[in-house]
Amino acid sequence: MTEAKAANNAPKFRAQQVTRPRDQVERQIREAILEGHFGQGDKLPSETELAQQFGVSRPTVREALGALVSGGLIRKIPGVAGGSFVNTVTPDSLSRMLRESVDTILRLGALDVYELTEVRRVLEIPAARLAAKHRTDDHLRQLHSVVEKQRTTTIDDPGIPGYDLAFHTTIGQASGNRLLAAFIGAVHDATHPAQFLDVTKEVGHRTVKQHMAILAAIEEGAEDAAAEAMESHLDYVL
Repeated sequence: MTEAKAANNAPKFRAQQVTRPRDQVERQIREAILEGHFGQGDKLPSETELAQQFGVSRPTVREALGALVSGGLIRKIPGVAGGSFVNTVTPDSLSRMLRESVDTILRLGALDVYELTEVRRVLEIPAARLAAKHRTDDHLRQLHSVVEKQRTTTIDDPGIPGYDLAFHTTIGQASGNRLLAAFIGAVHDATHPAQFLDVTKEVGHRTVKQHMAILAAIEEGAEDAAAEAMESHLDYVL
């Protein structure tokens, strides 16, 4: 092989930043979980074992595990029978992790609440359309129950935000798309939109009528009407 050909076939090396030991531990454990070496619910080796395997101190391992807990990948259980366990990821746990992340971002001021409420349009209008197509009898029973509570309550009922959350998250679940449902639940719960409304008797009455219209369209399987009813409702409350 000539020198020119050898030069062309040589690997393209480039400088890479050397990461801290904690970052290396976190990355390797994360990859081991995501590659399936540890399944959902599995217990990780103890901090002492991990420290020996990685050749680092226990505090370094503890920091790495703490970052994985914050990222929602593992959970730590105290006690003799405790340890670090890989999280079991379900739509509910995903929604909870998303909600906590969104809540943290809001509290830090990295996002404005109105940016998140605008995202509701992107999520909930298609969800209403999908719910009209995929809803089950159980979803309809839940929605009817919520609307009946809203219809018969008074404006000073402290449960009003909870009813609103239940209505919108149930529509997310009825969409048949679990990821969409998780995002709707997270954004809606973190922003608590009902608390920003001046809930007068008239506002309460109109909101319930809008919910009834959305529910009627979903129950009839009218996809366009459900999306339009949700859009009208969001135009009013956002």
